[in-house]
Amino acid sequence: MSDKFTMFENRLMKVEKHLRKTARRQGITCFRLYDRDLPEFPLIIELYEDKVYVAEYQSDHKLDDDAYDAWLEESQQVIAKVLNVPRGDLYLRTRQRKQNRQSQYEKLDFSKEELIVQEDGLKFKVNLSDYLDSGLFLDHRITRHMVREEAKDKKVLNLFCYTGSFSVYAAAGGAASVTSIDLSKTYLAWAEENMRLNGLLDPDKHQYIHADVLQHLDELKTNTYDLVVLDPPTFSNSKRMKDFLDIQRDHVELVNKVLMTMKKDGVLYFSNNLRRFELDEPAIHASSIKNITAQTVPFDFQGKLLRHCFRIIK
Repeated sequence: MSDKFTMFENRLMKVEKHLRKTARRQGITCFRLYDRDLPEFPLIIELYEDKVYVAEYQSDHKLDDDAYDAWLEESQQVIAKVLNVPRGDLYLRTRQRKQNRQSQYEKLDFSKEELIVQEDGLKFKVNLSDYLDSGLFLDHRITRHMVREEAKDKKVLNLFCYTGSFSVYAAAGGAASVTSIDLSKTYLAWAEENMRLNGLLDPDKHQYIHADVLQHLDELKTNTYDLVVLDPPTFSNSKRMKDFLDIQRDHVELVNKVLMTMKKDGVLYFSNNLRRFELDEPAIHASSIKNITAQTVPFDFQGKLLRHCFRIIK
């Protein structure tokens, strides 16, 4: 084994020992293990109970095809060895650094390697083979718990809901109703399935709306919701969206439109993944804005999380 792979193996052994210990103490079975720690190995490695998900970020590795294939194969061998898992339990995805919202919806594979995992006493379906993301964003683990703690008897709105993990937490917290909106029928069906897995599928209380959020906001009633989750893409030029979304440029209009749908003193959790994002606080029509990014960073994302999170009260 070359020096660089020995270095990779040593790094992986070190973080695995440390993070698994913390995860065990907190009762967490799905967590991020490695996040491009070494520039020679631009990988993200996540554990989903006994399965391993590896996402490779494209980089200028300057390797020809044969050398690249050999690098990728040896990297997987090291990961399987350190984590003591069969190669069949390791799932590899290759992705580019910049993705638009549409690319998340495009299938990469049709092997449909799905499993049910647990988080905070709740069940979620994840797919480690077919899409760019597993279906459960691990970095929002703490934020989801916050929503659950606040949801009792509240009317909840989950915008850009993806696979509905926030919706499940809200419903589990005793929300009076949960409305989940997304542009993807695939993800809305997934959100319903997650609700069903937890015995929370109640059509009289919870609904799923297939719509362009930017357009549908104008159709929602004002002064309706007590608790809203807004986690939009950084950029989106999906053909199915009427407008092009740039979260830095458009966040004031978007957040203020969301606030219009909320009751006085309602709570909005707003997050995004733009590294250099700056919230234009004076332009937001809110009574209180608190940056809660630091307190929503899980142990496995310390020092590596690029997203922002705000708790905004109307």
